[in-house]
Amino acid sequence: MTEQVTKVWVNGELNGHIEPLDRGLAYGDGLFATMRIVQGQLAFLSAHLDRLTQGATRLGFSWSPSLALVTQVKHLAKSQVTGCLKLLLSRGAGGRGYGAPVTCEITEVISLHAIPTHYASWQKTGISLTRSPIKLSQQPRLAGIKHLNRLEQVLIKSETLPAGYQDWLVLDGLDNIVESSMANLFFVTGKHIVTPSISRSGVAGVMREQIIYALLEAGYDVEARPIPYLHLRHYQHVFMTNSLVGILDINNVDDVHFTHADFTHQLRQILQLTL
Repeated sequence: MTEQVTKVWVNGELNGHIEPLDRGLAYGDGLFATMRIVQGQLAFLSAHLDRLTQGATRLGFSWSPSLALVTQVKHLAKSQVTGCLKLLLSRGAGGRGYGAPVTCEITEVISLHAIPTHYASWQKTGISLTRSPIKLSQQPRLAGIKHLNRLEQVLIKSETLPAGYQDWLVLDGLDNIVESSMANLFFVTGKHIVTPSISRSGVAGVMREQIIYALLEAGYDVEARPIPYLHLRHYQHVFMTNSLVGILDINNVDDVHFTHADFTHQLRQILQLTL
């Protein structure tokens, strides 16, 4: 379901210009964050900015949010009751071929979007996942980063979901569960919760981090480790998280069915994730 972009700012300028040789366009050399707007406020803004700063360091360029940028995104959020603000960074233009320039002028792109309307109904009913035929490659140097090269996700989303399923479950080459096509996953047995390790592939979502903190504070035992696809039947409950959908219960993965955990509704209320 496609949502229309309302407005776009480039380096602080409404409908500003992006260089044709920008490295984000040429090589996917950059990062992005999607932040939910709740009553005119950006949820977990500091955590998103911290992750972008760390991601830039891992890609080999220096960036930190300027006061002007923070002021602008906060001001734009105030004009929205709800919605999504996307902040995209690229290394900018320059360098020969793949080789990056020694110094760079970061391109910052801000865009405002609506949250897909079906996310609210998904929160109420839960969704079903089926295994994607496309597997994620393993690259520890990029694992966890929400970088601009999302071709694997593009290919995954290009496949037509079978009737009755709302998203893909994505595995790595060893048939370990990594994530869904758009969210992190948690697997529950009693008070023990496991989330897939993302040390070799996948995205370290800001909402994943917030949920881990909340679960630990509530007394749950949380572990990050590889989860083989064949071990799905070991779990009672499964839920997924990202910044826009918040928390979604998973009804089934292929022919393995789950009940909804009692605490997911409570976490939505505590963290203001209800749509």
